[in-house]
Amino acid sequence: MAWYVAKRVATMFATLFAVVLLTFMLMHSIPGGPFTAERKLPDAVEQALVKKYNLDAPLHEQFIDYVRGLLVFDLGPSFKYEGRSVNEFIAEGFPLSSRLGLMSIVFILFLALPLGCVSAIKSGKWQDLLIMFLATLGITIPSFVIATALMYLFSYRLGWLPVFGVSSVKGYVLPVIALSGYSLAFITRLMRSSLLEVMGQDYIRTARAKGLSETAVLVKHAMRNALLPVVTILGPTLASLLTGSFVIEKIFALPGMGIHFVTSIANRDYTAIMGITIFYATILVAMVFIVDIFYVMIDPRIKLQ
Repeated sequence: MAWYVAKRVATMFATLFAVVLLTFMLMHSIPGGPFTAERKLPDAVEQALVKKYNLDAPLHEQFIDYVRGLLVFDLGPSFKYEGRSVNEFIAEGFPLSSRLGLMSIVFILFLALPLGCVSAIKSGKWQDLLIMFLATLGITIPSFVIATALMYLFSYRLGWLPVFGVSSVKGYVLPVIALSGYSLAFITRLMRSSLLEVMGQDYIRTARAKGLSETAVLVKHAMRNALLPVVTILGPTLASLLTGSFVIEKIFALPGMGIHFVTSIANRDYTAIMGITIFYATILVAMVFIVDIFYVMIDPRIKLQ
């Protein structure tokens, strides 16, 4: 177990290094620069800014300096906002994005797992057809369309919920539902197909032959194995929800990480783009690592060697 964890941690750091290198190279391969604007700056001012941020140094030296900063958790200064750092952007936006993400994942699991189970148990019946119809809609309809429809119905027409802001609990309702739409539908379908496959296995028929009730067969024997594909997708899904949805946060005017990322792209703020990308990648690889550890807890047949 310890050797497996050590190897996975080494793989995580190698993956993050590759993300840092690729993001750095892509940022510097884009035509123009962080100080390129519609209104060109005077040459003397632009040269002073380039020198201030060490952008006139060779690329390998800039990369080494950036990695040194990462080792002490310094993501660098913002090129567009004087006196602001990327760490400040993340510290401001991540708490809101993480709250929104945690609410969304609880909402997804609370609905997706029972709906997937009901759909599998009632396979071919009207309950299954209705759940699969709604799940297909959830997958095919984009999140911004769901968000717009929710705002129109519950805010504009009924006036029950606010259009933007999270000054109260009501402010989280519409963003959580809109953010959860695709993942809720996808995990419901995944849970259904996984449970149907497990329910057809020989050991399930053996359990039924022993006289166990259908509830005992489902809970004690089928659910644990059926959850493995769900746990697999849950890691990346949780990472994505925790870091926020750029589109949903933009629509509902929420000051999360998404709004900072969109703004940094529009402003060509290289350090902000790189910092938020690396932060997201770190959470993603951490979630995948945790999922791998949970595998052995859910299914004892899996050995971490």
